[in-house]
Amino acid sequence: MTVIIEGAYLAPVVGAEIPDGHLVIEGDRITAIGAGPAPIVAGADRAERIDARGCLVTPGLVNTHHHLYQWASQGLAKDDTLFDWLVTLYPIWARMDAEVVSGAAAAGLGWLARSGATTTTDHHYIFPKGRGDLFAAEIDAARRIGVRFHPCRGSMDRGRSDGGLPPDEVVESLDDILEATAAAIDAYHDDSFSSMLRIAVAPCSPFSVSKDLLVESAGLARAKGVRLHTHLAETLDEEEYCREQLNRTPVEYMEQVGWLGDDVWFAHTVHLSDFDIATMADTGTGTAHCPSSNARLGAGIARVRDLLGAGVPVGLGVDGAASAEMVPMVGELRQAVYLQRARYGPSALTARQALELGTLGGARLLGRQNEIGSLEVGKLADVAVWRVDGFHAAVCDPMVALVHGQSPPLARLLVGGRTVVADDVLVSAPQQEIAEAGAAAGRRLMELAKEVL
Repeated sequence: MTVIIEGAYLAPVVGAEIPDGHLVIEGDRITAIGAGPAPIVAGADRAERIDARGCLVTPGLVNTHHHLYQWASQGLAKDDTLFDWLVTLYPIWARMDAEVVSGAAAAGLGWLARSGATTTTDHHYIFPKGRGDLFAAEIDAARRIGVRFHPCRGSMDRGRSDGGLPPDEVVESLDDILEATAAAIDAYHDDSFSSMLRIAVAPCSPFSVSKDLLVESAGLARAKGVRLHTHLAETLDEEEYCREQLNRTPVEYMEQVGWLGDDVWFAHTVHLSDFDIATMADTGTGTAHCPSSNARLGAGIARVRDLLGAGVPVGLGVDGAASAEMVPMVGELRQAVYLQRARYGPSALTARQALELGTLGGARLLGRQNEIGSLEVGKLADVAVWRVDGFHAAVCDPMVALVHGQSPPLARLLVGGRTVVADDVLVSAPQQEIAEAGAAAGRRLMELAKEVL
């Protein structure tokens, strides 16, 4: 299939913007981009032509941190700090099953697609015993929605009886974790250029996993050639915990256990010293900035301006829906800009820098910067077409119209050249059915967890 987009304002992220140009997609690749009408290509008479006048075309957004199961537990512990929020929600999440995860993941992924995301990660680290194959449930949901998926096989092995935060019923043994993680990689990981599915290894956080799990997980990931992900330095509570229990800052601890490198990305990193930032920069270690979740939980504002200035790879993440209810992926561009400006001043982060964080920055964290994240010939055709006419036409700069204020409608979302969203409606799967599945997942989880509510 050939798709020809014409008359658009093109923001390739790499290279100059094109105020009136074309983009040609053949199969799953971008084959031409430039000013003016599209060139004549083979099969043009059978091509789908998209009249993109009044539209801004960008790369599809890349979400680098999420917890899809949390779609089923939104609106709870709404005024708590992270640790209190976790203590409230862990017993509820311990009751989830594969049916809950299936509905929650489908709704969460559909919502991400409707907000411009063509690639997303998920960090699933709770595996209650006897509740079905939760990891397979979210992978099946991603196939149904049609987005590129990077699920992270998470884990916890330190329950309350061992001084950890989570209840013992949701932790696994070290051997079981390593066996299940290796099996997930062997079953699902696809490292091909056009891959729709790649696996990462992702113990939950320093306060819920053992040192042995971190060390063994790093060894497993590197032996299998996959990436590493975990939460880090999200709150001052975590900083204090690491100093008291480990006699190190979170970043220093990660260095000790072999968790720094260009195959590692953390989530949050709100509380970092100058030394921490320099260490991450020197090792190529990346981070997923989750501005809405950090604000919702009162965790603080990450030092994104300083991280970028030091050369640390930075992407964006919406985080789980239970700590950032109904946050759209494109909305995180605005949140990133506004929070950096609130901390550093009006020149701290621009709309164009925010788009790069949400596209090529995210692709770098996932090791896919040569495949996705920018509009370039030879890259995969993951493309978002935004309507910046109508009310948005009052904004003289299309990039500001995208990032500042209310986000514009999504006219088309293409993943590998295939339409996933059209005219602001999910079309790869029935939108209303997907939404209802998410609501049903929430009702089911509340019923399963009624004795702890």
